[in-house]
Amino acid sequence: MFTGIIEELGSIERIDHSSDAARLTIRAPLSIADAHHGDSISVSGVCLTVVDRTESTFTADVMAETLRMSTLSSAAAGTTVNLERAALVGGRLGGHIVQGHIDGTSTLLSIVPSDEWRVLRFSLSHELAPLVVSKGSIAIDGVSLTVSHISAASEMDQWFEVSLIPETLAATTLGARAVGDHVNIETDILARHVERMLAMAAAESTRSAA
Repeated sequence: MFTGIIEELGSIERIDHSSDAARLTIRAPLSIADAHHGDSISVSGVCLTVVDRTESTFTADVMAETLRMSTLSSAAAGTTVNLERAALVGGRLGGHIVQGHIDGTSTLLSIVPSDEWRVLRFSLSHELAPLVVSKGSIAIDGVSLTVSHISAASEMDQWFEVSLIPETLAATTLGARAVGDHVNIETDILARHVERMLAMAAAESTRSAA
């Protein structure tokens, strides 16, 4: 479990591909300082398990499904990533509850700069659109953010916006993103539970009426 408050910018040092998986070695001096074999670390929003470590790097295995669902499929040596260690029980929850189980990827559609803020607009699939609400929480590449604006439900192409402060732009990879870039997104777990409950209730109602 994570909070979406990025602790460190790391970099991928090596990727070893196999037929249905990949093994990543990531430089992360801070994140690995107190990590052990089996610990979880969020890598740009993807929860990975430490299988090996040195004083400044850790290695993790990535399954084919995770590669398919995330931007790790296009990552290469030198790619910068957002890193966060698992939340400590009893600590402050600075962002929101982030599982590291992403829903898929999104495309950066536009960037509107201002003196202090930067507004980023991202695409949103019709499958995930019901799970994103204005002023709700969303994780982009593992960064906990508040949705500042969303498209109308009637629009053909769905999207959402987030407003980034200078600290977020400097402390995460989002500050270097350009239009057309792909990011990992994770919707709020509460929204996913509500969606499932409504689907089950609708299915039960259909069965009862049959």
